[in-house]
Amino acid sequence: MIQEIARDIYRIPVPLPDNPLKELNAYLIRGEDRSLLIDTGFRLPPCRRAMEEGLAQAGADRARLDILCTHIHTDHTGQCLDLIAPGRTIYIGAGDYPMTFRSYDSYFWDLTDKRFAREGFPAAEARVLLETNPARTLGPDLERLSCVPLSDGDALTVGDCSLKVIETPGHTPGQICLWEEQRGILFTADHVLFDITPNIAMWPNLENALGHYLKSLDKIRDYPVKLALPGHRHSAPLVPRIDALRAHHRFRAGETLGAVTRSPGRTAYDIAARLTWDIRARDWAHFPLNQKWFAVGETIAHLEYLMDLGQVVREVRGDGMGVYLPG
Repeated sequence: MIQEIARDIYRIPVPLPDNPLKELNAYLIRGEDRSLLIDTGFRLPPCRRAMEEGLAQAGADRARLDILCTHIHTDHTGQCLDLIAPGRTIYIGAGDYPMTFRSYDSYFWDLTDKRFAREGFPAAEARVLLETNPARTLGPDLERLSCVPLSDGDALTVGDCSLKVIETPGHTPGQICLWEEQRGILFTADHVLFDITPNIAMWPNLENALGHYLKSLDKIRDYPVKLALPGHRHSAPLVPRIDALRAHHRFRAGETLGAVTRSPGRTAYDIAARLTWDIRARDWAHFPLNQKWFAVGETIAHLEYLMDLGQVVREVRGDGMGVYLPG
């Protein structure tokens, strides 16, 4: 069921089948001249049914509905082309805007696949992911997608809501939050989640993503937020959660450094196998493959962060594989 969170602001729950996130929080801001849908869910029939029902219950005028995707991940962008009416606008953060083009998408995945191979990700497992990774399979048709990029400080007005764009790179290069100052509402998307930790992974177009993420947490910490609206699950006070996320990444960076120190000269894939993960699996060999891909990406992000601090160095073996040593 939809929930009216504040006057003319509705939460529309969208199921995410076979995904550990379980559900997306899409938000509708309803106005007389136009309405704005924030995020959409995967391009899957259950997501489409939930969104159609939610928009109808909220009284959205589909002919005057614009869409804002807080970042490029397919659980946030997947349905945007199916829901947008002719002549309406799809927005996305400027940092993710290049990834809305098919030509760049192919280039991005080529870089990513080659990097994961050099980090030790087995080729046989990578081939399976070509058909099963939702990041590849459940997004919109990039041949048809046309977006308007949003940058830091840009403003959108929808009904009585004046929204300020805050660029918060880290989770993706172009992740954005939206600040509604009058009521103290911050749409945090996946920048801050309250009972799960946002995945911070390697991005070929964002060096040291974790370093950017931590700076982005600091960027929003002092906003006088009365209500934080995340992209998944429930809300809670913002500042304690930011502090907890920073503590989590300090712990994870320390754990990663410890793994490198105890077993120098290993690939990121091997290092990831030695870290602790909140996944229901007997061991690394039995990890769900999509979650293993995210885990290796997050391990690379922490290794890049430690390299930036000078605590870890990366060397390339004769076979082209990257291995990590204490700095």
